[in-house]
Amino acid sequence: MNSAARQPVPAGTSQPRKPAPPPAGDLSSMSLRELWEGIQEHFNELRKRLMVIVISLLVTTFGSFYFAQILIDWLAIPAGGTEKLIALEVTETVGVFMRVSLLSGLILALPIVIYEILAFLLPALNEDERRVFNRNAPVVTIIATLLFLGGAAFAYFVMLPVSIPFLTTFLNITTTLRLGSYLNFVTGMMFWLGIGFETPIIVYFLARLNLVSASALLKGWRVAVVVIAIAAAMITPTVDPVNMALLMAPLIALYFISVLFARIAQKPRR
Repeated sequence: MNSAARQPVPAGTSQPRKPAPPPAGDLSSMSLRELWEGIQEHFNELRKRLMVIVISLLVTTFGSFYFAQILIDWLAIPAGGTEKLIALEVTETVGVFMRVSLLSGLILALPIVIYEILAFLLPALNEDERRVFNRNAPVVTIIATLLFLGGAAFAYFVMLPVSIPFLTTFLNITTTLRLGSYLNFVTGMMFWLGIGFETPIIVYFLARLNLVSASALLKGWRVAVVVIAIAAAMITPTVDPVNMALLMAPLIALYFISVLFARIAQKPRR
């Protein structure tokens, strides 16, 4: 029986032998160790970047305490000034002061925040792209900051002058604006529109990492318009189509600009 099993197999009918299994524990333990070291390295890098962001936000927020009252007076102009606002709670004015200071601190620290985020994504790029990033990082940071400021300015100079009169005169009922709710509404709209205006930069880096493509974005423009309409309905305080159209128009334009940015990011790399 054993001798028959050892007889050579005729040529042409031989079957490939199964490779010998690797020594138990060597390959798997090495992979797990390298994976854990890589995760630790990423977490340490993330912690360092977040620490810089938090410190910069604290510094700029505390610095904003000096002119927060001026900012509150400026933000209250679309409502007719601070004399048109009332506070119903003891701590309401303090909360508004802190919220406005935090938004001001975020805007002042925005170049540092954007740079740290981009620097954290740097290891995902190849060597040539890292050199390009190091050379163009100041320009990208400035563009991203200007886009955020553009979104905040659009909210203040375009959206608020249209929406506040509509809301306060709806149904011909006199509306007394509360300080906390009004400034929460104003700062929230300015913040989210600022984030929305960052879409081209975000899409550029997603395309650079091969997570999105210009062709896919262009093909899904109808879905994007529906999503933008839903987002505009959530951000816009009014239900009239005029305000929604005012918000949707720049967001749709930014979407197609993002397609162009994705196309630029996907150019053949040397």
